[in-house]
Amino acid sequence: MAGRDSDGLRRCLATGESGDAERLVRFALAPDGRVVPDLARRLPGRGAWVGARRAAIERAVAKNLFPRAFKAAARAEAGLADTVERLMTARIVTLLGLARRAGEAVAGFEKCRAWLAHDGAVLLHARDGSMDGLRKLAGAAAPRTIRLLDAAELGAPFGRCRAVHVALAPGRLAAKIEGECARLAGLRASPGQGREGRQA
Repeated sequence: MAGRDSDGLRRCLATGESGDAERLVRFALAPDGRVVPDLARRLPGRGAWVGARRAAIERAVAKNLFPRAFKAAARAEAGLADTVERLMTARIVTLLGLARRAGEAVAGFEKCRAWLAHDGAVLLHARDGSMDGLRKLAGAAAPRTIRLLDAAELGAPFGRCRAVHVALAPGRLAAKIEGECARLAGLRASPGQGREGRQA
């Protein structure tokens, strides 16, 4: 598989740097020669790996690096980084829906405040939400806080138009969501680079 080092790490097509697959994006080649994101890393065939950073993906497209990785004609659209951001956001929203149905995610200020009293809880705060609410929540504890999704995106898994605060119980789904958010942070501009601790 293209981009795989001998120690199991993946090598970024754009920078040549090696890293864990969880920090990169795999791309596959569609039958029509288009380069498509494979966020779940399940599509068949040779894969090409690029760091989960907008600049890296844009460089791979601009320098036409994908044909070399696939050893075949490959066509990457100019807006590939935007496509990855959109698909990654949808993936996180889907995972939040799974967490909600499993009873491992709640939305709303009061519910989140109650959950944050427990060790290991993760707080998702809308990047377009008020910082005042985040300060009030973080006043009682110093949760791991992620500011990447809009209020509309956070609200969707809960059947709401908007949700400013979402809390996750510690566990496998929370860890998965955190990992996907870490990748999204390299593609989406957000306050505090997408990850913040306690607010002053």
